[in-house]
Amino acid sequence: MDITRFIVNQREKALLVGDYGSYRKQLSRRLLVVRKKLNYSSRGRKYTPKSPITAEDIASNHEFIHILLLTSERAWALAMYMKSTHAADSNAQGTTGSTKRHIVSKLQKASSHAAHLVNLLQDTEKTKAPIESIREARAYQQSLQGAIKFEKKAWEQCMQSYSETRLLYIALARSVGNKQEDVFKDLLARTIDPSLRYAAHQLKLPRTISIEMIVMRYIQRDNNRYIREVSKSNPDLFQESGGAAKKNGQGELADTPKTITWRSRTVKLEDATTAQALASVSAAGTKLASFLDTNPDADRRAKAAAFDDVLISSQDAVDAVKTAIDELTAEGVAQDDPRMQSLQITRTAVNYNLVEWRVGRNRVLCGVQDGATFESQSVKQPKKPRADGKPRVAHEESTGRRLTRLKERVVLYDSSLQSLDSVKGFPGVAADQAFINELDTKKAYFSSLRCLAIARSHTLHGNKRNALALLVHAAELSSQATSFSPSAESSNKGISKLEVSSAQVNSLKDLLDRLVLQYQALVELEDLRSETSKKNDSRSIPMIERLDEYPLEGVDLTNLVTYPPKLQPIPVKPIFLDTAWNYIDYPGRPKKGTAAAGGAKAEDTSSVVEPKKETKKGWFGFGR
Repeated sequence: MDITRFIVNQREKALLVGDYGSYRKQLSRRLLVVRKKLNYSSRGRKYTPKSPITAEDIASNHEFIHILLLTSERAWALAMYMKSTHAADSNAQGTTGSTKRHIVSKLQKASSHAAHLVNLLQDTEKTKAPIESIREARAYQQSLQGAIKFEKKAWEQCMQSYSETRLLYIALARSVGNKQEDVFKDLLARTIDPSLRYAAHQLKLPRTISIEMIVMRYIQRDNNRYIREVSKSNPDLFQESGGAAKKNGQGELADTPKTITWRSRTVKLEDATTAQALASVSAAGTKLASFLDTNPDADRRAKAAAFDDVLISSQDAVDAVKTAIDELTAEGVAQDDPRMQSLQITRTAVNYNLVEWRVGRNRVLCGVQDGATFESQSVKQPKKPRADGKPRVAHEESTGRRLTRLKERVVLYDSSLQSLDSVKGFPGVAADQAFINELDTKKAYFSSLRCLAIARSHTLHGNKRNALALLVHAAELSSQATSFSPSAESSNKGISKLEVSSAQVNSLKDLLDRLVLQYQALVELEDLRSETSKKNDSRSIPMIERLDEYPLEGVDLTNLVTYPPKLQPIPVKPIFLDTAWNYIDYPGRPKKGTAAAGGAKAEDTSSVVEPKKETKKGWFGFGR
């Protein structure tokens, strides 16, 4: 009896390619098919009342539940279609009284079918319905009831219905597996939470109150047996979170911040969702720091995987701030309003924090000293011994694998540089010249590392001259980075994000200076070797073949010509062969005397002229 998944799948399939009107038509066709399949269609007259569905019908076949759900969804789809049509009409002044009553009537019809389903499923002796299915049906019915109160603008009753719906869906998300948990979370994020936040705004509730606190305030615990059952199975759901602490996903307490600081400005966090998201980021950062401290010898890929939680939490914080800004924009709040200015500063801070965590993860993947060192890795030997009993010889890492590792580092450096470039587009960053200079120095540091990695790849290919050019450029970039003044240490000790110390920059610069000197010597040796080889090659060629060159070192009289001469092809122009054709006897060509005799005979025969016959003229040979 997967009620929620059935409803969500029906909506997603239809709304993906159409609107609520096409969704209603699709539901009508599907409802007709299900009724025929269950032999529940009306026979004879069109408006013959159908017998109501009973608990025995559901016990015999669970698809009778689909009839009630499809009927309820069809009424809901018609209500949403009318609402969206009037909302899209720019000339209409909202929904009129008759249209509003029609929408409420269809929502009440949908709620009545859902309530009938709840009453049937409560008879567990006949239907054998599990408690999860009953809660799903109740949550669906309460969501429709909340939509009715939303249209009637009965905000307190709307909050009560949606609060019960949210609590039931959270309890269901905890009881089901990971695959179905995403369905409930998406339903909450798309429908329930925005409706609760809008109703809270209409009730003049402050934005600092979180949705969890709103639910705890408006939930009805006394006369609702569903809430009592949920409180017994999940008592932690009713622990109201105060303003100082909240529980994160792992059940650990995390301090909820009241303010956030960006550069020299500190603003208050007026949005509760943003504050909770930042608390989750702080908790995830502390957990990551403890993991790195307890596992210093862990593989770099394992360390990078530990960044996933903090990256997800940071992205949630960014999304929360964007949602808060969109809500204020929809309310018509001006950009110069203090609330909007505070949110813009918060947006810059959380986006920069996300960039820091991304760059920190890339630096962990690059290896020791941000990838400045490059050592060959040992090739793993198979554990199975050789058939002849001899020990296996350790092989060095192949050139292809080294190039692959260098390509991976270049990709990581490119990702870090792109993240740094994106920071300049954040609100308020372009006007902070000191911060722009700091970003440029950090960009120079990572660009020098990128050039170093590419230079090493050219070295593996044997292009030392290209490698030297890249190393010189990397040394120039590292010199620019030496002017960087280190910022304050990170709040998470042991984690390198975007902080670049003077020791790291100086170490990189010293390494690049040594490599530049080394490759200058190598390139000079290659030039000397090539010049020596050219001289040796030129001396081996005879003087007669080098008449276009002036012998600066004198003429080698022992190497004037090649003696004895060798058979060699010489260049001859084609016109010489064409001219000589008449004077050279080539093999297969008839001799000159025979050709002349043949020519004389041809002239004799051609000199004999046959008399010309007269031709008839005119019609049928008669004529002048």
